[in-house]
Amino acid sequence: MTHREKMIRALERKPITGLVPHIELVFFLTMEAFGSPHISHRSFNQWDQMSETERNLYRNDHADQYIKICEKYDQSAAFFHPNPWTNDEIIRLMEIFREKTGDEYFTMLHGDATYSIPDGNSMYDFSYALIDTPEKVKDDAQKMVDSALEQALWLKQYGLLDGFALCSDYCLNTGPFLSPDQFGEFVYPYLKELIAGYREMGYYTIKHTDGNIMPILDYLVDANPHALHSIDPQAGVDIKEVKALVGDRVCLIGNVNCGLLQTGTDEEVIENCKYALKHGMPGYGYIYSTSNCIYTGMDLKRYELMLEVRKQYGIYE
Repeated sequence: MTHREKMIRALERKPITGLVPHIELVFFLTMEAFGSPHISHRSFNQWDQMSETERNLYRNDHADQYIKICEKYDQSAAFFHPNPWTNDEIIRLMEIFREKTGDEYFTMLHGDATYSIPDGNSMYDFSYALIDTPEKVKDDAQKMVDSALEQALWLKQYGLLDGFALCSDYCLNTGPFLSPDQFGEFVYPYLKELIAGYREMGYYTIKHTDGNIMPILDYLVDANPHALHSIDPQAGVDIKEVKALVGDRVCLIGNVNCGLLQTGTDEEVIENCKYALKHGMPGYGYIYSTSNCIYTGMDLKRYELMLEVRKQYGIYE
């Protein structure tokens, strides 16, 4: 079974054998692992000046970085972050990746088109707009969904993409930024429409949000994604509880505590990883992952320890 096949079976909550699938939305420690900066840390101010030969070398280097990550760390999926982000470059990058790997790995792009927690520069304006001009907020939400589905349909003709990671964050550690009622009005209908559109085209969807999702868990699951990521323990989200509540309806991804990977003891990391596996794996529909990503500043050895726990405790008979 290829990594892609195992990933799809996990997303569909079907039985698999061997090691539980593993992904990370981003692996930033490429300098430590391979001696080269992560693709998102490079400057492309001179892209327009590059010859086509230079651009093609860069595209191949970009694809090779994803391949190295998947191969070295036994990841089942490549989450592409094209740079530059243009339709042509998205396709060229994925074509090169597929030429080198065939159908071995699951491929995905960022594809959220719903409101996330606004940044500090727009938080007040967004909050006022919810009250002052709610219909405009909804009109803009619909336009974002329509645009995303239009691009997804365009991408579909190439047959290179398996699915989308929907990476709009909705929650803080204390709970969702919007009240559940506001979420139900301004986000949920558009998230549901977006996912339905992707599904109709044959794409898989992984809904990511950090933070305490419990007050809006029903909305998230009712929107019908194939999976929820990151089941965030730093916000008090317990995979045992979430599995019992919705594990028969949606695949779960994550719950390995990023904070412990950075600041905990080895013993704490091991116990946390074992807990995620113990409560995520039963009944299938689980993909092993951190509660965010492998970010800059994390000790690479801690990520490798997390993978060692998987080898010992993450096996389906």
